[in-house]
Amino acid sequence: MTDLILDLFRLNNRMINAGDKLVDGLGLTSARWHVLGTVITAGRPQPVAWLARDMGANRQNVQRIVNDLEKEGLLAFQPNPHHRRAQLVVLTDRGKQAYETAMRLQAPWVDMLAEGLQVEDLKTTHAVMRALRSKLEGNGDVEEQT
Repeated sequence: MTDLILDLFRLNNRMINAGDKLVDGLGLTSARWHVLGTVITAGRPQPVAWLARDMGANRQNVQRIVNDLEKEGLLAFQPNPHHRRAQLVVLTDRGKQAYETAMRLQAPWVDMLAEGLQVEDLKTTHAVMRALRSKLEGNGDVEEQT
């Protein structure tokens, strides 16, 4: 298990670096791309705290990225009828275009990564990753075991 975790750390770093290179020409980073994708997949405007939860990320880090994307016109804020201070994050047309362009760049890249891998192996790996994430989100946190 420890070897798997160490390899996941290495893989995560390489994926972030590769993603950064892939979308650099769009003025994005992997983190910015991730935020845009989370806003899109949410299906409706959400506050930053909810986006951070969906990303499994720190709210303050997501807030900083959202603020930067808002300054660049890729995201905008809307009033939240349920909470005065927690504005809703919405994608602008410019943000949608940037995300769609990133995904067009991503398609051949992900095809290249998948080349030679078996679909069943990918499904099994995905299932293991989901199970580990579920444990960490539920009762597997380090603080709870000490």
